[in-house]
Amino acid sequence: MGNKTKWLLYAVGGLMFFGFGLSLLGEAIIAKYTNNDYWVAWGTSALVVTNSGLCLFGQAVVERVKLKRETI
Repeated sequence: MGNKTKWLLYAVGGLMFFGFGLSLLGEAIIAKYTNNDYWVAWGTSALVVTNSGLCLFGQAVVERVKLKRETI
């Protein structure tokens, strides 16, 4: 798999995970204020998914730098 394909997959995947993690965070906030007992699980899931998205996006930046260095 080439660096351009890796960059594209990491970037899109990272943004999708990050957005989904923020959505889960919203659900956790709603669950907490409606006295749902599972708000901690929602919040923990949101933390894991959001950080995974950030890590994937960070790897996309690394792949983009590699791609730019190839062309020089």
